[in-house]
Amino acid sequence: MSAAKSKQSIILAFLSLLTLAFSGIAMADPLAAPTEKPILTIGGNISVTNKAGEAQFDRPMLEALGLVTIETTTPWYTGPVKFEGVPLDKLMKLVGASGERAAVVALNDYSSEIPIADFAKYNVILALKRNGEYMPVKDKGPLFVIYPFDSLPELKSQTYYGRAVWQVAKIIIK
Repeated sequence: MSAAKSKQSIILAFLSLLTLAFSGIAMADPLAAPTEKPILTIGGNISVTNKAGEAQFDRPMLEALGLVTIETTTPWYTGPVKFEGVPLDKLMKLVGASGERAAVVALNDYSSEIPIADFAKYNVILALKRNGEYMPVKDKGPLFVIYPFDSLPELKSQTYYGRAVWQVAKIIIK
């Protein structure tokens, strides 16, 4: 094979690989825009967005991800409470989060930094419902970070209670 043909073969192989690499990016499903008023914005180090570098979600979008249930006791309610919400680990994967911590910010600007590793390790959810009802803003809604506090003794501590932000409006990945 001549040097020219060899060079041409290498260039064609390289262009083929480039085409394959970029076709995967182009085929990734974009995040749809909310059709109702957004109740959650995720920003920071994420790769999947739907508005100016952020990912916004309305309630139907979050519910479409699939809700799971945690029944647990908390310091804020008497007796066991059933919470339904989106697994935060799943939500982080959806937005392509790449960071170590999530700053979770409430409507009143209270915030807590949560290690992203907690989400998978403890099956933490972003709850939309408590005992089958949507949570109103006046009672810790619309979104509440919930750990399964009864599942491990270590979770029944101020460290984890402090990470259970309610009235969640925004998550910033750091």
